Amino acid sequence: MEETPNKYTQAIKESNVCTDDAQVKAEVAKLLAEHVDENRKQEVYQFMLNCIDLTTLSSTDSERSVAAFTQKVNDFETNYPQLKNVAAICVYSNFAGVVRSALEVSEVNVAVCSANFPSSQARLEVKCAETALAVADGANEVDIVFPLGYFMDENYEEIADEISEIKESAGDARLKVILETGALKTADNIKKASILSMYSGADFIKTSTGKIYDGATPEAAYVMCRCIKEYYEKHGVMVGFKASGGVRTTEDALIYYTIVKEVLGEEWLTNRFFRIGASSLGNNLLADILGAPTKAF
Repeated sequence: MEETPNKYTQAIKESNVCTDDAQVKAEVAKLLAEHVDENRKQEVYQFMLNCIDLTTLSSTDSERSVAAFTQKVNDFETNYPQLKNVAAICVYSNFAGVVRSALEVSEVNVAVCSANFPSSQARLEVKCAETALAVADGANEVDIVFPLGYFMDENYEEIADEISEIKESAGDARLKVILETGALKTADNIKKASILSMYSGADFIKTSTGKIYDGATPEAAYVMCRCIKEYYEKHGVMVGFKASGGVRTTEDALIYYTIVKEVLGEEWLTNRFFRIGASSLGNNLLADILGAPTKAF
């Protein structure tokens, strides 16, 4: 007996986003060959610096080390007044209060990885409680991992219910859903996960945790951005895009900037809708901006 379609399966069925992996690869190669070079500009480098979610996600993180990490962002404000600071500091959820207490820069957000990051394997009640506690401690952005187990079983209703409930527990904090594109592998799976996340209330969709599976790829980013554009055209809602996992150099970042610019357009070129999750990228971008090796972060 054929399963009755729901709004999620219907949205996937109606999507016109290309899922032929070879075609996606060719389109990305063409786009980058035609447009990357035109973005090698100081203003682009400075903009990308302002889009970084400066991240520390180590088992050895401590209250002292996270406070010191936050102080680097405070110091950047003093030492480089001509430049805009990073967009957010991203930490494990138990350190939200540490960052909020130590952070002196009002424009920088407090982001946490929550809901049993990076595996997402926990009871929903635990994920919601962890998220609510982090927001109470001062987080205003929450990164969670797309529930891959439900996806592998094609249990789309459970995926939607889980993301929706975590979003509710996050209150006014913006929710970024990490698709873990290295596990999804194909353009078809990435399209489905993108659509499911957006229809469930994601404010951002993000490529990868950078912890378990392969990180961001231009092809995954391209498919995700195509899905975001289609969603916007259908519903008038702008969803953000975040590249994460292996984005270390200025050249890496330029690839994702170019894809966002060409697929989504100028409207998305603000750190409200474009982010890069990284730890080493900040210093590398800063070196290219200043013309000399620099270690600010």
